[in-house]
Amino acid sequence: MKRMFFLALLTVAFGSATFARELVAEGKTYSALGDYRIEKADNPVIINGEALKAFIISYQNSPMEVTIVIKKMENCKNFIVLSDKLSVQYVCNENYFGVEKLDKSLVVEGFNTSDAALNRGEYFHQKKLANGGRGELESTQLIAAFFPMLIEG
Repeated sequence: MKRMFFLALLTVAFGSATFARELVAEGKTYSALGDYRIEKADNPVIINGEALKAFIISYQNSPMEVTIVIKKMENCKNFIVLSDKLSVQYVCNENYFGVEKLDKSLVVEGFNTSDAALNRGEYFHQKKLANGGRGELESTQLIAAFFPMLIEG
């Protein structure tokens, strides 16, 4: 009987580990949301018929989950940030990495930046968040740390 119980417990442990998303990074936001966790999304996100790599950010003190979709562009990558409260994009080129409102091409897909939910002061502070040429992981960590400050209220 003990063996059956141990086997069942072992099966549950391995089964739940199989369904967990892969942890990519953790860090601090220095905001009320607390620490963040970045995990690889289980499936790519389809935007304009294109399957794009995605990450999921969760915060210690909030049930809110943020999806970051990475779209390769000519010179760099755009990071489309989608949440229930606010959606924006972080863009980069050789000179800077910073926030912008969502592209008009994403409005067709049903995504839009809500001006009511956007902290305009913080938005203008994040127009140039860092110098350009950052990698995916470093850019995603910057977004995880600074995105919560964009949300009004």
